[in-house]
Amino acid sequence: MEYVIDTLFAIFAMTLIILMVPGFAMLEAGLVRTKNVTAVLTVNTLIYAVASMVFLLIGYHIAFGSFGSESMSGWAFFMFQMAFVGKTVNIMSGGVSERVKIIPLMIFTVVMAAFIYPAVVNMTWGSKTLFGLDMYDLAGSTVIHSTGGWALLAAILIIGPRKGRYTKDGKVKVIPASNIPLVVLGAFLLWIGWFGFNGGSVGSIASKESADTVALTIMNTNTAGLAGAITVAIMMYLKYKKLDITMILNGALGGLVAITAGPDLYNIYTPILIGAIGGALVVLFVPFFDKLKLDDPVGALSVHLVNGIWGTIAVGLFSDKALMPQIIGVVVVALFAFISSFIVLWIINKIIPFRASDDEQQEGLDMSECGMESYPEFTRTI
Repeated sequence: MEYVIDTLFAIFAMTLIILMVPGFAMLEAGLVRTKNVTAVLTVNTLIYAVASMVFLLIGYHIAFGSFGSESMSGWAFFMFQMAFVGKTVNIMSGGVSERVKIIPLMIFTVVMAAFIYPAVVNMTWGSKTLFGLDMYDLAGSTVIHSTGGWALLAAILIIGPRKGRYTKDGKVKVIPASNIPLVVLGAFLLWIGWFGFNGGSVGSIASKESADTVALTIMNTNTAGLAGAITVAIMMYLKYKKLDITMILNGALGGLVAITAGPDLYNIYTPILIGAIGGALVVLFVPFFDKLKLDDPVGALSVHLVNGIWGTIAVGLFSDKALMPQIIGVVVVALFAFISSFIVLWIINKIIPFRASDDEQQEGLDMSECGMESYPEFTRTI
């Protein structure tokens, strides 16, 4: 009976995680300009399809070895792990939207799903045949979110900012979101998906003890998201006397990323602090990255990279886990993910350039990449 219950639990958690596919798609579609929406939706659809297929054929075997699990169906375990893989590229794709071509991005998706992400999993959750880390990371603050964040940083350095984002005198040109309702919908789909993301990573729900751990994990996950949203709302109002919904939602997502490393380890109050710090980090790092001219339309570096690091270190500060293995894990994954991603991206870019031309960016990638617009009846001014 436990085998059946845990199999059903894994499939249900996987289904919640798959809700994050439209979550990323809607969030990014709302944050970019209308002339790039179809391209963003196409990218997110293809990432799920390509990354999942490549993980089935190659990546899973590098990460975990052979199919199989003693506590549940091996097929359910695979599906749960497959649901994670595309998220690393989703994190990256949003941060380079509005100027990245789809084909070279899909080539990188193949490499990420086949080799880079599986190698990180092998070192942490998997068979540890490549290298073993003692870092505790329940659902991937580092393994998923920081890995995707380091790949994004490499991509931004190679591709550069959007046309017109930074003026010659160093000022930042504000490019407003095109559809706030889509941003809200996408963020809450991600939030809901996070319950499967973190709760499912407990691995079992068939006993009283494991069921309590799952419930605590989901409760702490939600609490951190709440704290991140509230903290950003307060900070933005104190600074600007305005409540920016896009920043509030990114604050919630920052809190969710931060708690992902150890939501099963804390009491019900510690996630308030972890999530609040996560939200504050988003407010601090969004303008910081802009000062460095690292153009990130969706704030993914601040949400995923910065809070992936913070959440992993927080485990060593607020639980009985040692701090040094957490720091070592963060550094090792950072070096591997950034260097390997940069090399692969650089090679692909030399063969098929990632960056759309200035004219293509001006027209919008919907037409140059996809041949159709999401809002053809709209009259665009930019």
